[in-house]
Amino acid sequence: MPPLDDSPFPRHPPTQSAPKALGWLVAAVLVASGSAAYYFYSSTPPAPAPAPPTRADAKPAEEPASIAPAIRYPLDTADREKSAKPLPVLDESDAGFGEALAGLLGKKTLADLLKPGQIVRHIVATVDNLPREVASSRVMPLTPTPGAFIVEGKKDGARIGGGNPARYAQRIRTLQSIDARQLVDLYLRFYPLFQQAYVELGYPGRYFNDRLIEALDDLLAVPDITAPIALLQPKVLYQYADSGLEARSAGQKIMLRIGVGNAGLVKAKLREIRREILSRAPKQ
Repeated sequence: MPPLDDSPFPRHPPTQSAPKALGWLVAAVLVASGSAAYYFYSSTPPAPAPAPPTRADAKPAEEPASIAPAIRYPLDTADREKSAKPLPVLDESDAGFGEALAGLLGKKTLADLLKPGQIVRHIVATVDNLPREVASSRVMPLTPTPGAFIVEGKKDGARIGGGNPARYAQRIRTLQSIDARQLVDLYLRFYPLFQQAYVELGYPGRYFNDRLIEALDDLLAVPDITAPIALLQPKVLYQYADSGLEARSAGQKIMLRIGVGNAGLVKAKLREIRREILSRAPKQ
C-alpha cells in the first residue's frame, strides 16, 4: 500500500458518487482504528510533525449555490441552538471540546489517546481522508497504537502476524464502552464547528455530516477476511499482496490490519453510531 501522505489535506475535491464507505467521531472511529494508520508498515514511530495549516493549501473553486449538492443526511440542531450555551470560536475550541470528550471517555483515557491542538480540524480532515486512497498521519488526532506492527515470514511468505490484533485490545475496549447516544449528543452540540472546519478545508456548499456517513459506510463495507493476509515489501514499506486489497481505501486498509475479530467489534459500534446519527434528522 502507498506510504501515508504528509500533506494534511486532500489534493482533489470529493466526488458525488454514491456513498461507499467511514465515519465519525474520533472518539469512536479513531479510538479503535485511526491511530493504527501510523506506519503500520514500520517498526519506527513517526517523528513529531508540525501543526497543519488551518485550511487547505489548494482550495477548490467555490461552486455556485445553484449547483451545490443537496444535503442527504441533515441533522436537527434546533434544540442545541435553543438550549446549549454558546460555542467557542473554532480557533479556541480545544479546551471546551476536549473537556466534553473527557466527560465521555474519562480524563486519563483521553490523555492517553488524544494529541493536543486543533482537535476539531484534525477530526474533520481525517474523516474526509479515510475513504480516500491515502490518509495523512499528520492530521490524525490520536496517539499511535502502542507496539510495532507484527509481520510473520519473509519475502514472498510475509503476512500480518497472528499476534498483531492484540495490540488494539485496549482501544477496542474503550470503543465498546462508548455510549452512542451520548457521543452523538456531543457531536450535535459541537456540529457548527465541524461544519465550519469542513468549509475551511475547501468544501463550501457541502455538508460535513454527509461526508461522515460516507466515511462510516466505507468502513462498514470492508470485507471480513479470516485467512492470514499476505504482504509484499517491494522497498521499505509493506503492501498487501492482493491487488484488490491494496486498491481499497485508507480506512478499509486500517480495518483489515486490525484483524477480522477487532473489525467486527468496530463495525458493530459504527453501525450503532450510524443509526443514532440518522435518528437525529429533522422531524417531517
